[in-house]
Amino acid sequence: MGGGNLSNFLGKSMAVLVFGSNDYINNYLMPAIYSSSYNYSPPQFANLLLNNYARQLVALYGLGLRKFLLAGIGPLGCIPNQRASGQSPPDRCVDYVNEMLGTFNEGLHSLVDQLNRQPGAMYAFGNTYAAVGDILNNPATYGFNVVDRGCCGIGRNQGQITCLPFAIPCTNRNVFVFWDAFHPTQSVNNILARRAFSGPPRDCYPINVQQMTLFS
Repeated sequence: MGGGNLSNFLGKSMAVLVFGSNDYINNYLMPAIYSSSYNYSPPQFANLLLNNYARQLVALYGLGLRKFLLAGIGPLGCIPNQRASGQSPPDRCVDYVNEMLGTFNEGLHSLVDQLNRQPGAMYAFGNTYAAVGDILNNPATYGFNVVDRGCCGIGRNQGQITCLPFAIPCTNRNVFVFWDAFHPTQSVNNILARRAFSGPPRDCYPINVQQMTLFS
């Protein structure tokens, strides 16, 4: 594909970017291995991530991409991995982890407004935190009845060791919010995708994916 055709192709495409969670789970929240939580306060770390993210997004825009869905970080303090850490009762989320994510999510929301000033750009913020929070607070509404442990995992909350080869998962994964120590089930991802596709601005700001596709 030639340069001109590639730019045209990218301009009509949509990039879905889901970043940030692993920077916390596999770095900031592992002080025994990484020094980031000693070197940066939670707001400082969030701003470090956002500054790096913004540079990469501008680079992608420079390559020709114009439509972006940027998913925020969900309530990591509620995943089985964090519930299993012993920092809160097994039936409760780790509140301080959820609280530290506010700077990142609010900053990403604001970044969308800034980036949308670029000519022809359409960026949208997917409010993963609120959507997953709604599912966790009202599981029966969505058909779930297990919110505090993984369908496949080992140890407390099935979250101390994540799903491994030859592990036997639960038989009714559709009623679980979490598949393993870290990730939601397909049923939850389906809800998140639908809310991003056709939800109101509180789910996908300032426009949803369906609205974005109406622009050539």
